[in-house]
Amino acid sequence: MTRRAPVQELPRIAPDLLSEKNRSERKWILLEHETGPHPEDPGRLRAILSLLHERYGESLDLLAPRRADHEDVARIHDPAYLSALERVCRRGGGYLDPDTPVSERSLDAALHAAGALCDGADAIMAGKARSAFCLVRPPGHHAFAAAAGGFCIINNVAVAAAYLRERHGLERILIVDFDVHHGNGTQAIFYEEESVFFLSLHRFPFYPGTGSAAETGQGAGKGKTLNLPIAFGQLPDATVETFAAGIEKAATAHDPEMILVSAGFDGYEKDPVGGLHLEPEHFARIARILGDVADRHCGGRILSTLEGGYSLTGLRLCVDAFLGGLSGEGVRRG
Repeated sequence: MTRRAPVQELPRIAPDLLSEKNRSERKWILLEHETGPHPEDPGRLRAILSLLHERYGESLDLLAPRRADHEDVARIHDPAYLSALERVCRRGGGYLDPDTPVSERSLDAALHAAGALCDGADAIMAGKARSAFCLVRPPGHHAFAAAAGGFCIINNVAVAAAYLRERHGLERILIVDFDVHHGNGTQAIFYEEESVFFLSLHRFPFYPGTGSAAETGQGAGKGKTLNLPIAFGQLPDATVETFAAGIEKAATAHDPEMILVSAGFDGYEKDPVGGLHLEPEHFARIARILGDVADRHCGGRILSTLEGGYSLTGLRLCVDAFLGGLSGEGVRRG
């Protein structure tokens, strides 16, 4: 396997905690999506950021996200839906569905999350980085074109895929989703699309109820969806082997120009929301598999975004392992 860029470079194209100087002047917008007592809360990002600062210290240089342009988000989301979101947030927030609370700043945070992926896409396409990890919230893969769901408001990875097609002319994009929950919103958005191949590894049957192996796409997108449903209790090594075979099949069929990753860490053994018996070492192996496929098909270009993961300890360990795997390093303990 080709050794990838040093892990110190990987977090550079991602939203920023801001410099020590600026931290007291304004809050980090992605922490202002307030959800109350809820699994998807600001503590998730704080846990990962504390790890990154411990791991890389002063060498860490995270970049602040920009707010996604309306046209970038409207390529995926119905303008009427975006207007409704704005009205709810202006009133102070509420619940978009039984699982998805929003507050006054939630839409602004979601647009900055989508903007972070667009920035990451620009940086990779400009050759400033081969890989980028976008540390964002709210997550996105359950968001449909005209509906929120499953903690998700804007479908960040879908916005990035459309952005790459429109702004950079990519014709073949592979989206890989390894959250414990099926990325039903992403699948639905691209289900009839030829240019985007969607691969999902997830627990099944489980929320949201979709993601069977029989769901393979429709129309021009027939054969461009590959679901890898995993039964609860399957041995984690077998899960990683299933992932390896699946992504090899997808990449061979689609020959992607870039790989986008919905990186969910709620498959972690002790995650309170999901769980697939995965440990940090398994996320490191998944990352190395991704890196090897990207090296062979698209010059190593991988843009990853945070989806689920609700054990704060698990997030720290698993994100660290995943970044280490992308760099070609072994899993680190501690």
